[in-house]
Amino acid sequence: MGLAERVFDPTRSNCSGKMRSTVRDAERVGKELGSGTRKVVGARGRRIVTRAQAQLEHFLPLVRRVIAQTRARVFKGDTHYRDKVLSLFEPHTEAIRKGKASKPTEFGKLVKVQEAENQMVVDCQVFEKRPEDRTLVIPIIDAHRRVFGQVPRLLAADRGFWSAANKRAAQQAGVKRVCIPSLGRPQAEQAAEQRQRWFRRGQRLRTGCEGRISVLKRRDGLRRCRYRGMNGVTRWVGWGVVSNNLWVLITASKP
Repeated sequence: MGLAERVFDPTRSNCSGKMRSTVRDAERVGKELGSGTRKVVGARGRRIVTRAQAQLEHFLPLVRRVIAQTRARVFKGDTHYRDKVLSLFEPHTEAIRKGKASKPTEFGKLVKVQEAENQMVVDCQVFEKRPEDRTLVIPIIDAHRRVFGQVPRLLAADRGFWSAANKRAAQQAGVKRVCIPSLGRPQAEQAAEQRQRWFRRGQRLRTGCEGRISVLKRRDGLRRCRYRGMNGVTRWVGWGVVSNNLWVLITASKP
């Protein structure tokens, strides 16, 4: 859900020095404008300078972070630099690795899509920082309760959401059937439960939700966000969900 530009490569000839020199020049010009050393004539010129100062204040810290993280990676071999900047224009962009051979690394934001019966998306959320899936189970139940006034009868998710604590918490909240495959080799009781018809049916519903995500990307525009910033990403995802739900309602009302 975002664009990733190429970051600066300090291994190229004089690239690191040129970048530092550019940053110093930008800082000097910003200080001169702020102190009044550089005079600006006319209202239009002052408006242009005000916008330029705001851009300098926004981009300079990001450029410094890019220089620091690139030096750490290339010269020190630090491939796990914290809070990497992957895009100067969309600094909230994250690297998302899903373990897929076709897409080893994707760039964007993690979006939670929650679907109820009849292909209706009842809740979505764009996360500032990617959470662990297992931390989302209780918020999913709470979101369903806010929409429908009661907890779901059946909760289906993939094995990344599994934990024994989540299963107990969901059952205590009133969910009758928790359809989340266990991690690793299941115990005898869990294995027997996962062979039951209702469990297999719940997993088929979950597979259908995976298809819903594909449709949201392909038909409703969620493959790439056209707005800027986190607010823009959230708004774009919301419009995609509205588009999906309208499509479902229109096609369901056809004779």
